[in-house]
This record gives sequence, structure tokens and C-alpha cells, in this order.
Amino acid sequence: MVNLKHKKHLFFDFDDTLWDFKKNSTAVLNKLFYEYSLNEKLKTDLNSFLDVYKKINLLFWSKYTKKEIDKTYLRNNRFKETFKLFDYTNEEDNLIITEQYLRLAPQGSELKEGCVDTLEYLKKNYHLHIITNGFREVFAIKMNACGIRDYFDQIIISEEHKAIKPDVKIFRLAESFAKAKSDECVMIGDSLESDVQGALNAGWEAIHFNEEELFLKNEKTISKLVQLKNYF
Repeated sequence: MVNLKHKKHLFFDFDDTLWDFKKNSTAVLNKLFYEYSLNEKLKTDLNSFLDVYKKINLLFWSKYTKKEIDKTYLRNNRFKETFKLFDYTNEEDNLIITEQYLRLAPQGSELKEGCVDTLEYLKKNYHLHIITNGFREVFAIKMNACGIRDYFDQIIISEEHKAIKPDVKIFRLAESFAKAKSDECVMIGDSLESDVQGALNAGWEAIHFNEEELFLKNEKTISKLVQLKNYF
């Protein structure tokens, strides 16, 4: 295990690293699926719907990260594309479910296992920060719902600075806000492309949060947040 105790600034991704996107999102999708009779309209079951939506959502976020689509397109078309794969087209349902999802999902308060305990431990000796590709107004709701704002010194939201991870610009901006040097920084996140490779390109250390435990050779990886204690 590589010792990173000498580092000073730890930067976290938010969705699916600290805030449990899967649990919070699934709870809302479950509710909407039955409330709007999608089982009948799409002629499918909840798990099949969730599997398809998850793939579409990941694809759209990947395109957003690469600046191939914008925020509005991402929001307004991921349910529409999901419906299409079940041979269902209804713009009214698309708009309603999009609106309800955007209203309800950010209110989820579920955090990843061991999140608060790990932040308590790390806060004693390190400056903690967040870098997120999430959207400003949604992030604020999520942060208020989960109650961990006070652990972090700086919160850098890509939308506010027109630089999206893995763009090196967002990491340089983070250094500036935190008054940190690149060799003092570690990025912790679930995305190999946005978090890990982006940080490495910026001259930072990076730890991949990978709950699937599919570890790559020579990769600094954890499957639970509490395992950060082994590094720090």
C-alpha cells in the first residue's frame, strides 16, 4: 500500500463517490415508474427499465463530459431515449418524468458507506475539497440534503467555471482556490477518465473509488471509503 500521508489536499468527486447516486436515483425512479404506469406503457418490468436508463444516462454524461452535448440536451433527452428502446414515444410523459426526477432525485440523503466516518478521520490532518461535474443548482440541494458541507474548504463546480473534468484547467483552478501545489494534491473519485486520468494529467496523485473491485495493475484503488485510512 502506497503511503500518501505527506499530501496536504484531498479532492473528492461527489456523485457516486460521496453521495450515493445509485441509491438516491433508484428510489425516485422506482416511485415514478409505478406512479406513471411505465410498466404498462413500456411493457417491461422495473429492473429492465432501470438497466436501460442507467446505460443511457452514463452515455449521456460521457458525451457531456466530452462537450458533445450540453446540459439541456442531457436533461431533456435521456428519458426520451430510454422510452424509444422500449418502442414508446410520448413527449408529455418525457417532460413530466424529467421534471419530477429533477425535482425529487437531488433531495436524496443517502451517502456511500462509511462516508462521514472517513471524512471525520481525514479532516483532522488534511484540507478536504470537492470537484464536481454536477450542475450548480442540483448540487446545492444534494449537499443540503446529505449534511456534509462543513467538511470541505473549497467546492469547485465545473459548470461555474466552464471547465469539465478531465480538463486540466479545472484541476489548475482547484489548486488556485485551495492555495495548493500539484504535488500536494490527491483526487479521489469513481471515474477512471474524469477523476483519475484527469488528475494524473495534472500531476496529481489519484485514487480510484471502485466498488466493483475490478482493480487495474499499479492503480491506487479502494472499494470502500474507509479504506482511505490505509493511504492516509
